Amino acid sequence: MAEVDVAPTFGAELKDGFKPASAWVSNGIAWLDDIQSFYRERGIIEKEHSAKLNALAKKYFEKKNKKSTSLSVGDTPAMTPGSLENASLTIWTTHLTTLESLASEHEKYANELVQQVADPLKVFGAKFEELRKRHVEYATKLEAERDSSYADLRKTKSKYDAVCQEVESRRKKTESAFDKAKAQSHYQQQLQDMNNVKNTYLIAINVTNKQKEKYYHEYIPEVMDSLQDLSEFRTLKLNALWTTAANLEMTMLQQSNSLADRLAQEVTRNQPHLDSMMYIRHNMAVWQEPPDKVFEPSPVWHDDDLMITNEPAKVFLRNVLNKSKGQLGDLRREVDKKRREIDGVKRTKQRMREGKENNDEVLVVSQIFSMQEDLHQVDRRRLTAEVETSTITSAVGDVTLGAKNHNFKSQTFKIPTNCDLCGERIWGLSAKGFDCRDCGYTCHSKCEMKVPAECPGELSKEERKKYKAERQSAAGALLKPPTGPPEHVAELPALSRSNTMNSLSSGYAASANRSIGGSATSPRPPAEEPPPPEPSGPRPSVKKSRLVAPPPAAYISELPGSSVSAPKAPEQKAKMLYAFESNGDGEVSVPGGRDVIILEPDDGSGWVKVRAGYKEGLVPAAYLEISTEPIAPQDTGSSLNNRPASTYSNSGSSIGTAGPAVKKKGPAVAPRRGAKKLRYVVALYDYTAQSDAEHSMSEGERFVLIKDDPGDGWAEVEKGGATKSVPASYVQVARD
Repeated sequence: MAEVDVAPTFGAELKDGFKPASAWVSNGIAWLDDIQSFYRERGIIEKEHSAKLNALAKKYFEKKNKKSTSLSVGDTPAMTPGSLENASLTIWTTHLTTLESLASEHEKYANELVQQVADPLKVFGAKFEELRKRHVEYATKLEAERDSSYADLRKTKSKYDAVCQEVESRRKKTESAFDKAKAQSHYQQQLQDMNNVKNTYLIAINVTNKQKEKYYHEYIPEVMDSLQDLSEFRTLKLNALWTTAANLEMTMLQQSNSLADRLAQEVTRNQPHLDSMMYIRHNMAVWQEPPDKVFEPSPVWHDDDLMITNEPAKVFLRNVLNKSKGQLGDLRREVDKKRREIDGVKRTKQRMREGKENNDEVLVVSQIFSMQEDLHQVDRRRLTAEVETSTITSAVGDVTLGAKNHNFKSQTFKIPTNCDLCGERIWGLSAKGFDCRDCGYTCHSKCEMKVPAECPGELSKEERKKYKAERQSAAGALLKPPTGPPEHVAELPALSRSNTMNSLSSGYAASANRSIGGSATSPRPPAEEPPPPEPSGPRPSVKKSRLVAPPPAAYISELPGSSVSAPKAPEQKAKMLYAFESNGDGEVSVPGGRDVIILEPDDGSGWVKVRAGYKEGLVPAAYLEISTEPIAPQDTGSSLNNRPASTYSNSGSSIGTAGPAVKKKGPAVAPRRGAKKLRYVVALYDYTAQSDAEHSMSEGERFVLIKDDPGDGWAEVEKGGATKSVPASYVQVARD
């Protein structure tokens, strides 16, 4: 016969392994507690998940209820919807209801896990542990019986040994006994007892061996097989409970899938046009198109709605019509091109919605919207050009026929340029205007539409100059500036200076008379000026001060042709009006209010050499107030009348002005070029200042150059103590 495979058992394979096997079974039973704890915690998580799903559904139910009307029919419907909702909100309600159903399924699953899996595991664990303990008690009893038989055998052996000892003793006593027969009788009796004890000992050995055999081959194997059966029974129950848990979860998932399937079916019913239809039905109202705009006369200028068609107006209308007609064809073609492009992208979007193409539809929709915006801008320009063309043509006809239009191009004028139409300056550092490429006609941007269409065509350079002069002459006839000063400005006297050597202090008698007396008339020549009367009393010691520029060095030295040499003049004193800090070699720092001695007066450079204490150096002439201490008169000779005309001091102060009590900042000083040399520029043309930051110029007028043209077409010059700007192309550097 063929051998049948039999599964190994604890009793057959593990003879004396009850204690380790019992410990292993105990571990398996204890593991059931971990498994039931797992399912209890899983149930808690499912309940928490269910609670969160319910809270989420409740939150968005409340939000939906607040927005239901505005989402369905808008904020201001013509007809209230009542409890009706649009199709999308209905589907959204299904979503939230499905979420609540899912929460209920999770709640149910959590309860069933505890009731059908966790609790049975706990009960089975307790029962299995009780059975295992009973196996342990029985095995312990069997072991005690085995040990008891071993103990009985040892006692029998001890009794046998004792009897043998007694027999031996009796034998020895028999040999030496007086009564040999009696002694021999007792010996024989003792020997029989020893034989009986021996037989008992042999029987006990056989009994003990048989019990041992039963213990190891029958009793303990049966107990271990029962322990194995207990362990396997635990596994069977665990598998059954695991199957129950899996079935519960599968049931929950099947219910959830069923809910999701129903939701998906509801979503397919939400057609895109349904929401729009409901909104339309609840917002339909009587609408009237706003009336067309009409001409409204000004409240201060009563007029009708007829277009002006005189000659100046026709010039403007001709230019507008020419511009509109020139743009109309290109605009129409561009509109058609953009519409075809939009139609092509829309077809692509439709194919994507049909599933024939796989692209990002959001990007495509964004592209369509951007293209529609571009089309809108171009179409507005096209519509404007069409209406302008039809309006002007209906009023004055096609006045562009036979017109000789200028070839205007936008131009930036870097030098001052006049408009050939209005004659005004195209003003600004980056002036914008138009320039005809053929005849050189220049105009403002605002004057472009008012220029007559009378371009003579392409001209040579000389012809351009000729036409330019004629246009400027015609434009200038309308804008001739007044020859005299403005009405609100008094006419100023001519300025000059008399003998500086015998004046009140430094020779500026004319300036002194003008400042003290306040007269605006020109001073008389020295020959006609009467000498001042000699004061009758002693001359007062009070020192009078005035702020004027120091005299030129030519006025102090001996004049050419003089027959009498002037005696050496005493040292002249001055006072610093402002504090000065040296910035170069040869200059000296002097605090404000300090008295100084003039060593070398101003020679026209704007600088004076002074001594302040033990220091000597140059300071700006505008920072000094010359002392009016009387000095000895000098014979200046007959060349007095040949002196050059006087100029104002660049300090700007008048005679008799007291210095301020607080510290003041000094005026701007012309840079000291080469210690004493200045650069001058000469005006090439007349120029009228357009703002307070500019100098007016007359042709041939000289200025001190402060800053060359940095590239913007303007230079900074100084005159009369004021530094301002002039056009760089209107001046040139003086050669002398």
